[in-house]
Amino acid sequence: MKIPKLTKACDKTQSIFITNHKKLSHITGLIAVDKKMLLLFHNNRHRPGHIYKGQNNYCQSSMISTKPGTMGKIVFFEDKNFQGRSHESSSDCSDLHSFFNRCNSIRVENGNWMLYERPNYAGHQYFLRRGEYPDFQQWLGFNDSIKSCRLITSYKGSHKIRMYEREDFRGDMLELTEDCPSVFEKCHHHDIQSCNVLEGSWIFYELPNYKGRQYFLKQGEYKRFSEWGSLNSKVGSMRRVVDSY
Repeated sequence: MKIPKLTKACDKTQSIFITNHKKLSHITGLIAVDKKMLLLFHNNRHRPGHIYKGQNNYCQSSMISTKPGTMGKIVFFEDKNFQGRSHESSSDCSDLHSFFNRCNSIRVENGNWMLYERPNYAGHQYFLRRGEYPDFQQWLGFNDSIKSCRLITSYKGSHKIRMYEREDFRGDMLELTEDCPSVFEKCHHHDIQSCNVLEGSWIFYELPNYKGRQYFLKQGEYKRFSEWGSLNSKVGSMRRVVDSY
């Protein structure tokens, strides 16, 4: 049996398109897209970039090159400068306390992450992009406590947010599509009582120039500041969450 021609890799889904083959219906994981194209999904048992034998050996194992995956990867270290006990994560975790007692440095190898001071995504929030953070001050941490984490879903589209001076989307409105280092310079006040995230995800900062307490906002409506986890309406700056893979 001739191995089917590989045409291209779909990097977003870690899938492979296979064309010009009519007898692949028995290969595990294939879904017909149309008569001439089939889509092979890699499940957790298979490594991305490989084609595996089906039930009737219609396709031999074959390595192909794919664009690096978009899985997240973050490594937590108990001590500063990436020393001490470490723990690696590639997905959300609601309780990290069993993996380390404290967190004083972090290396983000892939993805955008939100870290939380307490379990179940509570307490102070910290937004981290790909890079190295040798001590907790580098991620604007208030202490060395990190007890839960979330991988932010990859998004490559445009961003848009509307912010309102009063609750329930009332009062003066400010619409932004780009990062804003100073909300006060845009609207001459820094009180945001409600907002509507129309496109993408955003990070609110309590102070200008992306300093102070941080709050993650995904697409949706927020009728009052408590709905994004804040204790007050003060927003000094904000930035878009853009891919850092």
